[in-house]
Order: sequence, then C-alpha cells, then structure tokens
Amino acid sequence: MRKLFTSESVTEGHPDKLCDFISDSVLDSFFEKDPHARVACETVAGKGQILLTGEITSTAEVDLESVVRNAIKEVGYYDEKLDIDYRTCQVLINISKQSPDIAMGVDKSYEEKEGEEVKSEGAGDQGMMFGFATDETEDFMPMPIYLAHKLAKRLTDVRKKGILENIRPDGKVQVTVEYEDDKPVRIDTIVVSTQHTEDADLEILKKDIKQKVIFEIVPQNLLDEKTKYYINPTGRFVIGGPLGDSGLTGRKIIVDTYGGYSRHGGGAFSGKDPTKVDRSACYMARFVAKNVVANGYAKKCEIQLSYAIGVAKPVSILVDTFGTAMIPEEEIIQKIKQKFDLTPRGIIETLDLRKPIYKKTTNYGHFGKPDLAWEQIIRL
Repeated sequence: MRKLFTSESVTEGHPDKLCDFISDSVLDSFFEKDPHARVACETVAGKGQILLTGEITSTAEVDLESVVRNAIKEVGYYDEKLDIDYRTCQVLINISKQSPDIAMGVDKSYEEKEGEEVKSEGAGDQGMMFGFATDETEDFMPMPIYLAHKLAKRLTDVRKKGILENIRPDGKVQVTVEYEDDKPVRIDTIVVSTQHTEDADLEILKKDIKQKVIFEIVPQNLLDEKTKYYINPTGRFVIGGPLGDSGLTGRKIIVDTYGGYSRHGGGAFSGKDPTKVDRSACYMARFVAKNVVANGYAKKCEIQLSYAIGVAKPVSILVDTFGTAMIPEEEIIQKIKQKFDLTPRGIIETLDLRKPIYKKTTNYGHFGKPDLAWEQIIRL
C-alpha cells in the first residue's frame, strides 16, 4: 500500500520560533546562575515589540532585557522595516513568581506526604506526554520531519555563512514523503518559503535554493522526475518575522516533536524548567522509545506517560509498537519500569536537566540531535 505523509519545519527566524528562542534563552540565563530556578516564561512578538511574561522564582539576578535583545541579534534580526531590530524594538517585562499552590506540589510529592518511600518532587502539572522512535532514519526519527529539519537548518546555514546573501531569517519548509508498505521510498513534494531582500531576483533565488539547499541535503535516490518543488510559491516574501506575523512561545509543538507522525500530548516545551513534566517527561519518553527501538525490541515505538500535579509516579505507562514488537509489549513495559526512574527527580537526574542546555534544543526539533542526553543509546 502506498501513502503520502507530510511534515514541516521552520527556521529560527520564524516569529513563533523567535519567541521560543527568547524563552529558552531566559531559562538558560537563570540556570547559568541558579540550577534550581523555577521558570515558566512566555514570549509574544509583534511589530517592533517583544513582551516577556510568565513566572520565575530564583535566587539569581538576570538582565532580562539584555537577554531578549541578544537572542534577537543571534537569530539575525536588525531591520525594523523588514522584520524587527534588536537595537530599537520595545521590550516589555511582565514577570511574577511561581504560584505557591504549584510550588507546594512540586517541592514535596503526594507520595511523600502520604508516607510512601518516594523521595522525589511532585510533577509540576498534570498531563500526558508522548515519546516516539522509528528505525526508518539514522536518528530514529520519521523521514518527513527528519528531512524538513535538515532543510530548514540548511536554509539558515546558507544565510549565516554568506553562501546566499539575499535571504533573511524567516522561512518555512515542508516535505511530503511517499511510503510503500510503511517504508519511505521517495520524496513526492518539497516546499521552501524564505524571506528575502527587496532586490533579490526571484528566478535566481529559486535556482539557488534548489541547488544549494535542497540538493545539498536530500539524498538523490529519494528524488525522481515526478518530485515536485515549490520554492516561494507566492512569489515575493520581503516582510517577515514579527512584522509580517505575530509570534508566540509554544505554537510550533508539532515542529518540535515528530511532525505529526506520532501523537502529541499538547504541552509546549520552550521556556519551561524541567520540573514541568510536559517538557522533561517528553524528553524521557523519547529516551525510552528510542532505546526500545535501538535495542531491537521493535521497529517502531510510541510511549505515553501521564502525570498528576504534585504526584511523583506516572499515573500510567503505555507502549504501542504498531505490530512491530519482537517481544510482548507487556515485557517491554516491565523492562522500562526496571530500567528507568520516571519520577520528576529521576528524569532530571538521569538526563542531567539542570544545566543551561535549552537554547540548543529550540530550533530544528527537540529530538534527533545526537549530542542531547535523551538521544543517547544505552543497553536495556
């Protein structure tokens, strides 16, 4: 049976990703000084203006305005007529401390209050979290999002390295993969939309994107004469970033995870410290799922974890191998329970999450990057 599946990625200059990057920059700035800071930071971007809001409790002092401006500069925005200028934009700060009701549940878990031998913080929120892995790529990621991220990253690289001098930071990529009997066999469609300078020649730009972005990333054996390419299909894309569209932290959660190929619990990642299980437990679920596949127990694996606020232990654990398991799924669940500490404290300690590592997770997916702790392969 043949089918098509599509995933998208965006560049770090996309207005929503700019907001994610600012929020994670704030988190890292606090973790550099206070590894136990509680951070839940959201960013809103609009025409010439950035609003930083949320709750932060920490012993550290951080110049938040400087963090915001440096993050915008790092992305590459400096022109208020085209997108936003890190030097002149208005930065509004609206930060309060974490609610004591939430802090109480995190500081001491329900189990500990009830006398159980569970020395762990409680979960910072309720919710269900998913992790996923498949053996169809070297990074154990689905092929559509795997290629979309690489193309989006390449689009940024050719800009920052000066390979293409007429493109700006905002951009989006979409890849449609054709599957036969659940295996990727070819690329059906590639869409690339990139912001560009006023004087860019669109026909030359399209040829350059095809040659220096697409053909540099996508394996030739996946392309054929029927593959369709849509490069800046609307034509002109000069106004971008927060000037072209507002931005908001947490609005690209499918880009952040598996491109829609696997289910998503609904929680966003960026700007949240690891006591928030909608970030840390998703990282752990990916760690577990990847190792189930990498250890040969299944060719494809989805993990669901669910938590209750203030409770340390997961309320439930679900494993779905989509009929690819080499051993019964009940045995896989038992191996998971024996090998992994799925309490908030256990997750934080296993993955070493109290470090300023979060800026490098923001763009081009939180999964599939080999240097991250939750991407490491261990023996089960």
